[in-house]
Amino acid sequence: MSGTQIYSNANNVTVTSGNTLQILAGTVSGLTVNNGGKVYNYSTVNNAVLQSGANFENDYKTTSGLTAQSGSELTFLGGNGYNLTLQNGAHGSAIDKAVLSGVTINDAAKLTLVNGTVASAVTVSASGNFTGQTAFEVGNGASAYNVSVVNNTTLVDSGAVVSNTTLDNFGALLVKAGGSANVTTVGSNGQLAVAGSATNTTVNRTGMLEIAGGGVATQTTVLSGQVVVDSGGTLNSATVSGASINGNGTSVYSVIVSGGATMSAVTVGDWGTLQVSAGGSAINTTVNSRGGLALAGSATGTTINTSGVLDIATGGRADNNTITPGGEIYVEPSATLGDTSIASTGILSVASGGTISGVVTLQAGGSATIWNNAGGSVVLPTDANHGLTISGLENGGTVSTVINGFTGTAPGNSDSIDLAGVSADGVSYAYPSDDQVVVTLANKATITLNIPGVKNTGFELTSDGHGGAFGEVCFLAGSMIRTPDGDVAVEELRQGDTVLSYVQGVAQPASVRWTGKAHTTVRAGLHADEAGYPVRIRKDALSDGVPYKDLLVTPEHSLFLKGRFVPARMLVNGISIVYDTSISSYDYYHVETEQHAVICADGALTESYLDTGNRSTFRQEGPVVTLHGTRQSWEQDAAAPLCVERSFVELIFRDLEARGTVLFGHASSTPPVQVTHDPDLHLVTNKAQVLRPVRHEGGQYTFMLPPNTEHVRLISRTSRPSDVVGPFVDDRRELGVAVGSMTLVAGQQKQDIVAHLQPVPPQGWYARHEDASSVWTNGCATLPVSDSTRGKVCLLALTVCAAGPYAVAEDNTATESLSA
Repeated sequence: MSGTQIYSNANNVTVTSGNTLQILAGTVSGLTVNNGGKVYNYSTVNNAVLQSGANFENDYKTTSGLTAQSGSELTFLGGNGYNLTLQNGAHGSAIDKAVLSGVTINDAAKLTLVNGTVASAVTVSASGNFTGQTAFEVGNGASAYNVSVVNNTTLVDSGAVVSNTTLDNFGALLVKAGGSANVTTVGSNGQLAVAGSATNTTVNRTGMLEIAGGGVATQTTVLSGQVVVDSGGTLNSATVSGASINGNGTSVYSVIVSGGATMSAVTVGDWGTLQVSAGGSAINTTVNSRGGLALAGSATGTTINTSGVLDIATGGRADNNTITPGGEIYVEPSATLGDTSIASTGILSVASGGTISGVVTLQAGGSATIWNNAGGSVVLPTDANHGLTISGLENGGTVSTVINGFTGTAPGNSDSIDLAGVSADGVSYAYPSDDQVVVTLANKATITLNIPGVKNTGFELTSDGHGGAFGEVCFLAGSMIRTPDGDVAVEELRQGDTVLSYVQGVAQPASVRWTGKAHTTVRAGLHADEAGYPVRIRKDALSDGVPYKDLLVTPEHSLFLKGRFVPARMLVNGISIVYDTSISSYDYYHVETEQHAVICADGALTESYLDTGNRSTFRQEGPVVTLHGTRQSWEQDAAAPLCVERSFVELIFRDLEARGTVLFGHASSTPPVQVTHDPDLHLVTNKAQVLRPVRHEGGQYTFMLPPNTEHVRLISRTSRPSDVVGPFVDDRRELGVAVGSMTLVAGQQKQDIVAHLQPVPPQGWYARHEDASSVWTNGCATLPVSDSTRGKVCLLALTVCAAGPYAVAEDNTATESLSA
């Protein structure tokens, strides 16, 4: 058939070896081209087969239903091609604005598009592993739509575009500089490599997006897949969720930003994790619930939301950070933290050797734990901030951080600072300048703090034995104090007046030695006992006619019951003894007698003022005199014992609660506390990876730690026993879980972990009670493990000896304080 030409319709035509066919007009159906045969189509061809070594050229016309077998050559010079199949070893090219649709490229076949050619509904696949070879190349000026790639590779050259591409089962799409990929779905073990641009990419489980130098990916969604940004690459506008797993089934970071690479406007949550390597940068990152960002490079404009974690590793730096309620930032040694805002229930922890280079603004209810050498400054915007803890001062030292906004009018209405491990016993104070205070400890070591205006503000270091500030004892205005001449309003008493005190139930006169007045504003958002709401003891709450009208006192004010003093806060039952949340600010008064005494207020027996060290924070009423009294104590100077033992207080609480129910009914306005016993225990590594237990039976938990983990944090729910058991329990610590034995297992090696049992445990662990075999966490406890995990995977097994109950959706805080 050498040199044959067709001008009309023909069926079942065969072109043999060495022969050439030109189709000039009509339609040829059922065309077979043998090895060495060649066809030029200038009309229409349907259902053609190109055998090995055959050649077919479509010249600006239409070919459909063509199959090109191994070794054949297919060329489209313009025109249209429909339902084309290129099998193993076949080569095809389409140039000069050809239009192809329904193209299948199998195994080692290859199709190249150039010069304005458009292809749609393209399937690229292989029965073997042909990843790395290019089966489909979209060249300069060409484009392809609705492309499926399985176990094979598609290449997008400079000036080319692919859209709506799906990559599955080792399917790969390579986008060169100047090329672009739009709407790509990277499925199981698929890979998208971009040196050009990619928009609207979805990376699913075990899929990977690699952004090479010069490449930019925008509007990316990562669903348990992985993104690697190489040096010079950029990831913009991405959302990341789900734990990422690679093709080997190993947990990996969801996004890895290499040195010299950038990510911007990335949002991560739901177990997703980000890693920014040294030299990499992150801009405007948002870390949501259970998401994590491990930062060894630089970041700016990072927002950490509830349960999100930012861990700034050695050499890392984060500026302009925002911690919203429940968010957490950890600063490792030799890492740097810039300007940071911490909302209520937000957490900041700066390890020893970590640096604050900017301003940390700590809102009331937020928590910031720093070391004395952190530097920078901390701002306390309100008079109700108790969340700042400074470590490293047990043996004295200078706090390099400047603490601004440290204000207040009294210990219960002031900012406070926890000096971790420092006892308030036997301390003295000096002011080298208006902006500096030196605290001399009992062991003669000194602590120097830089607090602008501290000399005018004044302060005292106090402790209640539970990590909180010692509360003041005082009456609200209008409380009627019994005197020999009748009841007198507390605000009318002055030095030298006489009140009645009661000894063994017998009234006797007592001289008023001193009266003091202060004002407080309630710190809304804290627990009621810490917020400053007054306690209202309703008329007849204690017995008939006692008190004879509603009595208002501060939470730490003690009532005299059954021969002992009991703080009012431990008797609040929500019925007859309640926190009056309608009062947001008020004046309160101290009345001190010559000796601490039982006095009568509104018909109820209560206490006079005992000066345990906070007298200087009150304004004296009446004539001003100089007092030279010494600090007193409950053990040595009280008129009766102060009792906070549950065995004593709970019996009184239950009796008053039952009496209140009879008088006033149930507390319908106060719903019962909703509790759970699930601690939600999990770990967060120093690289911000969230680890869930691989095994959990009863109190036994087992976690798998990745190699080279430096430390983990035990994260759990927290609650205060005084909230979930009852106010008659004098334990207002935020308790997470009580941890007993801990063991690390690596291969055949087993190591007991006892850091939490040491006299000075790591951060986040409470001190161990004598002879106790377990230690409570505060819900975020650090555990060093670097020596055991170096270069190997380890199993951490731990025993939770006690947990919960936990108040559901409860915000909690606890501090030991340096109080203004």
